[in-house]
Amino acid sequence: MKISVIYSHAARQIREWTLDLEPGSTALQAIESTGVLEEFAELRRQPLLLGIWGRRVAAGKVLRDKDRVAVYRGLPVGPEARRPGRGWRRGGR
Repeated sequence: MKISVIYSHAARQIREWTLDLEPGSTALQAIESTGVLEEFAELRRQPLLLGIWGRRVAAGKVLRDKDRVAVYRGLPVGPEARRPGRGWRRGGR
């Protein structure tokens, strides 16, 4: 079955892999087969956040043909924490 794996390690920098996996493969197996965990060591320092077509899934989720698995990266600062500072710098408030 054909599976796509995507990961964006920085803003506007997206890596994509297309895999041909055996039926019954899991999201974690797809991620491991790309080598992304070795290439981007920061992924091993935190729990993996995965999704299929924009919906969060567990690493053990069994994949279907033409699924697109995304590796999500954590936000360094939440959007709520960033917003007040942006308005202040622009002369707002």
